Amino acid sequence: MVAAASVVVAAGATTGLLSAVDGGPDPAQAGPSGTRSVRLDALPVAPSPSASPSASPSPSASPSPRRTPSATPSRTPERTQRAAPVSTRLYRHPDSQVLEWVRDHTGDPRHAVIQSRIAAQPAAVWFADFTPGTITARVRAVTSGGAAQGRTPVVVPYVIPDRDCGGYSEGGAPDLAAYDAWIDRFAAGLGSGDVVVVLEPDSVAQSECLSERERAARFASLARAGRVIKSANPRARVYYDAGHSGWHSPAKQAAWLRQAGAASAASSDGVFSNVSNFHTTAAEIAYDRRVLDALGGGPGLGAVIDTSRNGAGAPPDGEWCDPSGRKLGRAPTLATGEARIDGYLWVKLPGESDGCKGEPGTFTASYAYELAR
Repeated sequence: MVAAASVVVAAGATTGLLSAVDGGPDPAQAGPSGTRSVRLDALPVAPSPSASPSASPSPSASPSPRRTPSATPSRTPERTQRAAPVSTRLYRHPDSQVLEWVRDHTGDPRHAVIQSRIAAQPAAVWFADFTPGTITARVRAVTSGGAAQGRTPVVVPYVIPDRDCGGYSEGGAPDLAAYDAWIDRFAAGLGSGDVVVVLEPDSVAQSECLSERERAARFASLARAGRVIKSANPRARVYYDAGHSGWHSPAKQAAWLRQAGAASAASSDGVFSNVSNFHTTAAEIAYDRRVLDALGGGPGLGAVIDTSRNGAGAPPDGEWCDPSGRKLGRAPTLATGEARIDGYLWVKLPGESDGCKGEPGTFTASYAYELAR
């Protein structure tokens, strides 16, 4: 994967991640009711906030010494707000590598920091394996778990063919026809409650590796996927891949996003950015607003940002593989206080390696502790 990409290798391609994949803990069998979840409204320690470029920052935000003038967005008119989700509290699925580490290492001196600052936070659940026969039940286990707690789950379908252009996260469905059928089964598990869908990281921003014909076919499948998901569950919020602020220009990204259905209310609620990357929240807010402006579409489109590892910004040398000196970013929330920014999410689970400080996709306690302390 090129250095500009979102480095999704560590987020979804390996069994055992915060992911409902075959071969690891099966949430369809375990079920949220069988595991006591952490109280997310009473965390003993909160991750340090990143800077907000708004003149009126959201509660508990504080200025960041790493803020740069280029990260400051121009004023953007308030969009017409959609009805807020029934619950703005995000769901923490009880099966993940970090929770397993916390359970098995109670005597480790790093335990308290990792438990309170990472394991206790809600994060996305990835579906990165092409298993048509079980996908509906596994998605349903996550969404029903969120509904039972009155919380909103974040799910990540990551099975697009030619995923990662044959890089570290290669894999996915064998072809687009198979992908379309898989999406049908994925959508059947979404239930009827609130759910956020981060649709196929890198699928748009990294599509330059495809031929024009292949890219058009992928975008048609992505547009279809959004329509299928929103038809199956009208309360699902679907966000499309905008890459990140250090990659394509907003105009170029928006042109691709439009072809992929991201401007249509029938398939999209907006865009996501910075998945598995490190760019500051301020830079992503500015970038996402420019993408949305270029994208057009209805006034209800917004953006969600992966803030899981962006508390210190991107490394100046552009290193993407477990770079040192990075920190946790803003805590996950669906109430950002920022115009057109629908949520800060932990899409990539902090501590899961990109492949340099541990095996790709595996939880590495030393890396997690470095991010969290």
